[in-house]
Amino acid sequence: MEYSELVGVYERLAATTKRLEKTEILSGFLQKIPADEFEKVILLLEGKVFSQQDKRKIGFSSRLMLKAISLAAGVSAEGVERKAAKVGDLGRVAESVLREKQQHTLARKHLDVEKVFGNIRKLAEMEGEGTVGRKIGLVVELLSHAQPLEARYIVNTVLENLRVGIAEGLIRDGLAAAFQVDVHELEKVAGLRGGYAEISGFVREGKLKGLGLKVGKPVKCELALTADSVGEGFEALGRPAQFEVKMDGFRLQCHFDGSKYWLYTRRMELVNTQFPDVIEILKKGVKARSFILDAEAVGWDVSTGKYLPFQMMSQRIKRKYDIHEVAEKYPVELDVFDVLYCDGENLMEAPFAERRKLLEKIVREKKHQLVLTRKLVTDDARKAEGFFQKALHEGYEGVMVKNLKAAYQPGRYVGGWMKIKSILQPLDLVVVKAEYGEGKRAGWLTSFTLACRHGKELLEVGKVSTGVKEKAEGLTYKEMTAMLKPLILEQKGKEVVVKPKIVLEVAYEEIQKSPSYSSGYALRFPRVLRSRVEEKGVEDINTLKNVEKIYSSQRGKK
Repeated sequence: MEYSELVGVYERLAATTKRLEKTEILSGFLQKIPADEFEKVILLLEGKVFSQQDKRKIGFSSRLMLKAISLAAGVSAEGVERKAAKVGDLGRVAESVLREKQQHTLARKHLDVEKVFGNIRKLAEMEGEGTVGRKIGLVVELLSHAQPLEARYIVNTVLENLRVGIAEGLIRDGLAAAFQVDVHELEKVAGLRGGYAEISGFVREGKLKGLGLKVGKPVKCELALTADSVGEGFEALGRPAQFEVKMDGFRLQCHFDGSKYWLYTRRMELVNTQFPDVIEILKKGVKARSFILDAEAVGWDVSTGKYLPFQMMSQRIKRKYDIHEVAEKYPVELDVFDVLYCDGENLMEAPFAERRKLLEKIVREKKHQLVLTRKLVTDDARKAEGFFQKALHEGYEGVMVKNLKAAYQPGRYVGGWMKIKSILQPLDLVVVKAEYGEGKRAGWLTSFTLACRHGKELLEVGKVSTGVKEKAEGLTYKEMTAMLKPLILEQKGKEVVVKPKIVLEVAYEEIQKSPSYSSGYALRFPRVLRSRVEEKGVEDINTLKNVEKIYSSQRGKK
């Protein structure tokens, strides 16, 4: 399939905001894709070349892209940079300079999906001396043969910044319409197998039935809705309900098929290498021939025995070398709270109370190694409130509330789980701009503009610098600068616009109305609690509705 056909679909989808029209465009296109290219096209529609559980990253920075565009178009890097400063979007910069190019390559090839997909994938696989030059060469090869519009989408795919309104739900609806599949069944199987690209071939061939849970394949995690109070939790989930202490850790989905272990993050990334100690904990502490467990890995201090904040733990996720040394410095306790599969039986449809009872049989608890989450099953609001307040007093994030009769369902849904945090709960927001500091902070990005989601838009809700340190355990200006620099899209003076990828958990004193930010609101006295970049993407951040709800309720709470 020629790449231009896919680009035409990108354009048509970007041109409409109507969901039904998008679904119709997508379903018609999906029926025309050759079988051998089907999964690749689904991934490219999502703006990716790797599935969610694939550890490989494209890893091509905006600075390298400026150089690639310069070489492909035959113009100076300075000229491309000046245009980038005006336009912002490097994809549109590439389209513009290639359109302006006076001498077009006479032997221009037609790009096909296979070539584009293959070259972009190779970017993640290159290692050793001369890697940077070879990577630039792969992108230049694509841009040199691309039509200007194709170049725009190639650049934005490489930079993982494709924005044409293709959310996961649209892929689902397009597949369902194209191949006459029940939407709910499709969503369920995608949740069990890690996404729509992973099951797209089965959908196309009409083999979706019977495709279910498989040990070793990550399942989308069940996520909690937010409740403002114990009363709201009971109202949504019924009485009695189970209340559990909410740990400040890292979500791990633990698989064992009888011979091999897999550890997946909430974002379905494999992290066996980073957590060899967790595998040893599971070997010693779980009495089952095979299983899939849902758990939280929580760091603890060897000298004091106290639990550590998540930020300390995140260093283990990022570490590639000296893993055992870091594991000794930041050991983890695995707090197990659910079981999806055990000894050949899929338990996802079983009531939560039964799943918890099974956990209590198969988990051999040992403090600071393997434990079950501390719980209270009650229908008494006063007891539940006491449990919640005690959790806060002991320094925990809050509590989870769970429906005793509910099945395990991937994603957020009404009637499953809810979380109750402290008053004026922290928000997960994404960094969209940053500013360089002065004096001893010169060279570091030290002030960060934050945004929430509203549909496809990202709306600013304020700036934050408090909570990030110059030198300390945890999140530092140096670390933030290292994460943000490769994401810079545009710079004006000290301020840079960055690709929205770095998610921060932010606390604040209150939310105020403000005309200064595009959301219409501003956080008063915000402070960074931690980075959530290893756990959450832009699709997971708080929405404008969340901000408005807190704004409306905070006066009564205070």
